[in-house]
Amino acid sequence: MHDLETRELRYFVAVAEELHFGRAADRLGIAQPPLSRAIRLLEKRLGVRLLDRDRRGAALTDAGEVMLREARAALDAVAAVARRTRRAAHPTRPLVLATKAGASHELLQRLLDALANDPDAPPVEVLLCEVGEQTRLLRDGHADVALMHRPFDDLAGFDTKDLHTEGQVAILPATHPLATHDQLTLADVDTVPDLPIARWPRLDGSYPDGPGPEVHTQSQLAQLVALGRTLLVIPASSRAWQWPEHISVPVVDAPPVTTVIAWPPRTHSPAIASLVDTATKLRTPTT
Repeated sequence: MHDLETRELRYFVAVAEELHFGRAADRLGIAQPPLSRAIRLLEKRLGVRLLDRDRRGAALTDAGEVMLREARAALDAVAAVARRTRRAAHPTRPLVLATKAGASHELLQRLLDALANDPDAPPVEVLLCEVGEQTRLLRDGHADVALMHRPFDDLAGFDTKDLHTEGQVAILPATHPLATHDQLTLADVDTVPDLPIARWPRLDGSYPDGPGPEVHTQSQLAQLVALGRTLLVIPASSRAWQWPEHISVPVVDAPPVTTVIAWPPRTHSPAIASLVDTATKLRTPTT
């Protein structure tokens, strides 16, 4: 079998994400018949069925699920090759540090201050993103390093250093009765009848079952809490973004969260090594 081409992977990812050949063809800017032929040829070459088709659209088979995951990673890697090669030609360019907006604010500020006070430190550009996006930004080469959180973020395949471990807090509407407590447990916040816990996307992009709203952005979540529509449990340092209409209460039995600095493996960049070294010197005791 000949090696797979990036064109084939892009075609398959579009169909797998849209689950409809017509919409996938529109997204790719091609006609539907050649797209359908390309996917059939791909299945024939692999010797597996990737999609179950019917009049309403398509559904991924087990093999298709694996193909989608691997194809996304491969396309990200190809994109990263081009971006990192271009960046290597400009060694004085700023490093791009990706971090979730509102998360680890104090640690990020300390890191930026330390870099500013070191004349030999590499310049750094901060790229703020939404929940879980650091992984993609690192893998496709848009970011050089990232601040990420174990166990929430996908750290597979990255080199990492632990920076800070902390507890979690519940962010509640200030007017809710639970906001008067000095501390809470997971049982206290898990099934509040009038305040369902917000549902964040899993690592694969799907959402857990439950009555709470599906959320993806910090601004969306902040307003829903302020309106009394949901609560959430997050690392204590993330409460830096909370609004005046919010109250944070420690959740004493929530699992600890560790902030890490992550970067692509087999990296030989002196600038990245210098940034990681500065970050590790800021490690703080477990809270």
